[in-house]
Amino acid sequence: MAQPRISAYLPPDIDPTKAALAFGRRALPKLNEELQSPELLTQQRALMALCDLVHDPEKVYQAIALGFLDSLKTLLVHQDQTVRQKTTEVLSVMALHSIGRDGLIRSGVISALAGLLDDPVDICRKNTHQVFDMLAKLPAGAGGVLRAGLIPPLVLKLKTELDEIQELILDTLSNCLRVEVSEALAAGAITVLKEKLLHPSTAIRSKAAWVLLEISSHAEGKIAVCEEEVIPVLVSLLEDTQPQVPANSAGALMFALVTPQGRSSAMGAEAIPPLLTLVAEETSKARLNAIKTLTLLAELPEGRKTLLNHRDTFQQCLDDPSEAVQRAAEIAITVIDWKP
Repeated sequence: MAQPRISAYLPPDIDPTKAALAFGRRALPKLNEELQSPELLTQQRALMALCDLVHDPEKVYQAIALGFLDSLKTLLVHQDQTVRQKTTEVLSVMALHSIGRDGLIRSGVISALAGLLDDPVDICRKNTHQVFDMLAKLPAGAGGVLRAGLIPPLVLKLKTELDEIQELILDTLSNCLRVEVSEALAAGAITVLKEKLLHPSTAIRSKAAWVLLEISSHAEGKIAVCEEEVIPVLVSLLEDTQPQVPANSAGALMFALVTPQGRSSAMGAEAIPPLLTLVAEETSKARLNAIKTLTLLAELPEGRKTLLNHRDTFQQCLDDPSEAVQRAAEIAITVIDWKP
């Protein structure tokens, strides 16, 4: 069932045009004072003016230097939903700039935002997850999310959040789980992601496969993916009608099939035919992932026997525009041709 888009519109009693007239050209130090004002309307209008200003990286730099982040962290727990909405919006806009991301990470905004995971206002939660997503793209930000203990609650939120927010959570997890997976595994991430592989949303299916790829890049993740019987589901997605889903599913399989258990499971799920189809895909990412996965299956006697009949498929890839695909095809042919 389709979900309504999260609205960023303010309550009808708030007129953002007044904020621009009243505060748009005011000095940043004055705005910081107004953020700390006991007057609710003053805080709201100051935040709306700040939302406009922080689209300029120079203003972001100045705001950080003036200590705005301490004021904003305080406002994250404000009882007024408009204040929380505009505060999270300011932070999400700041996170679009490199200087903003560095400042947010250093100031401890990640931990401060953790309290908004259960905010009753959809747009506040969405803004919060947008910040997590942007910061997690940096190693320091991903580390900050891990240190804040956010992985277990993020995994749990995948079960209940709106689709828009689920996409942001999956993006955040994909970057964080590249670093460390034990907390996610302990929180039942594999079971949740297995369910998301069957989600009606193409984006969620694709992103869930990508998170499983990152999990499978770790030794303990490979074992968990096999034990939870995720491989047959990934194999079924190789025939998904949306190109990004099969490409990411093949990538997840590529890592999981490093283990003997993974290869055996893939053979049982009859992975070879759909993978051979992917070798002819338009995107080099799909071709590359499929060839590398087939190479792993060729290490099994039954896999090698089947793929010997499709040697021409790999031979054609030797002229592929992508050098990576060419190299992968050469290795595949070598493995297929190997005789004990």
